[in-house]
Amino acid sequence: MSYQEKKTLASITSGALLLAAYCLYAFNPTNTPADLKGWATTMLIFIAIGIGATIIIQIIFHIFFSIGVAIQGKIQNRECGDKEIEKNIKLEMVEDERDKLIEMKSNQVGFAVAGFGFVAALLALVFNYSPVFMLNILFITFSFGSICEGIYQFVLYRRGYTHA
Repeated sequence: MSYQEKKTLASITSGALLLAAYCLYAFNPTNTPADLKGWATTMLIFIAIGIGATIIIQIIFHIFFSIGVAIQGKIQNRECGDKEIEKNIKLEMVEDERDKLIEMKSNQVGFAVAGFGFVAALLALVFNYSPVFMLNILFITFSFGSICEGIYQFVLYRRGYTHA
């Protein structure tokens, strides 16, 4: 698996864990459904947790990835020095035009899911669902859109991408 694929899997994992934690909290029967301020605070807390978790997971991923590249370099060439290992790590992390195209293509999927969620949230209000329900639709679909973006990006890396 390439660096980009592994990085994408780390992002998908952190997003899925955050969404699962939020859903466990949101669908807990002890929550009061009418407290908009409480729900807004909860969502802001989960956003902050998500940002922090993503940063921590990416740092841990890069540490393990660098260790893996170093071990692989030492296995292939026992006389491999630190400079050569550093060079191999930098070569693995290079982002080219194909990576940028894949990222743009997968962003479209994420935005489409988020846009669908926005329309669904507005429709929920039109059909007299509570504003809390609308907020939950927004938060869940935006988070799910991010996960879908990562999954599509992973699929494009696996099958190859040509922009014909």
